[in-house]
Amino acid sequence: MSDDAPVWFISGCSTGFGRELARLVLEQGGRAVVTARGRDRVADLAAIAPDRALALDLDVTDQSQINAAVEAAKTHFGRIDVLVNNAGYGYQTSIEEGEEPHIRAQFDANVFGLFALTRAVLPILREQGSGHIINLTSVAGLIGFPASGYYSATKHAIEGWSDSLKAEVNPLGIQVTCVEPGPFRTDWAGRSLEQTQSHIEAYADTAAKRMADTSGYSGTQAGDPVRAGQIMIDIALKPDAPRHLVLGKFGHDTVTAKMKERLAEIESLRDIALAADFPDE
Repeated sequence: MSDDAPVWFISGCSTGFGRELARLVLEQGGRAVVTARGRDRVADLAAIAPDRALALDLDVTDQSQINAAVEAAKTHFGRIDVLVNNAGYGYQTSIEEGEEPHIRAQFDANVFGLFALTRAVLPILREQGSGHIINLTSVAGLIGFPASGYYSATKHAIEGWSDSLKAEVNPLGIQVTCVEPGPFRTDWAGRSLEQTQSHIEAYADTAAKRMADTSGYSGTQAGDPVRAGQIMIDIALKPDAPRHLVLGKFGHDTVTAKMKERLAEIESLRDIALAADFPDE
């Protein structure tokens, strides 16, 4: 085992970005804690480099599993250099027709699980005085789309939290990046997406249409998850890693257009904004 190779701790390695990233890390000589809801689902990844991989059970909604996995990683490797919060899934429905159990379950996995895993890893990074936390959010973490209100809310929550996290841990030598993919050719729409179908006619051209479109384009998206994984590796240990990393042409073009529109609106309302203050003495 190479004792100086960076140690990655990656949640959600059974499919999609997590799987491709873990594979690349191990193939390129890195050390990795590869996790999934059932370590048998990542046994093939660990087999790439048995001396540099540790496969663990991890359900991020289970605090006892989080504690056990982080402790096992520290015992096995002695450190963690990059935490990748990738575990999560999508949920589509209209806002009005969203079902409470699905909404709360999504927040448990996408938000509270991510928070809990990060809190468990932070003491290790803080003691080292170094590390990088990479949070997989989404273009939907910066822009709201029809049918994705609750999913988008989970990703917006991570974005705001990451701003505060960066302010607290950057002075300690720890970096924070949110990776914000647009549509990528993973199995997200097939295996990692739940839907509550819209039956209200008023949403036929918004939420219902987007749900149908999402199911239809699975497997034809422009984004390549292997290339995305390599980009994450390339920026992970740089001292000037970006806070925002939007991936894919659709994502980049859509986000930059929305940010320009948002800034223009805010700037146009400056006089109104200032009018809310007490008059100058």
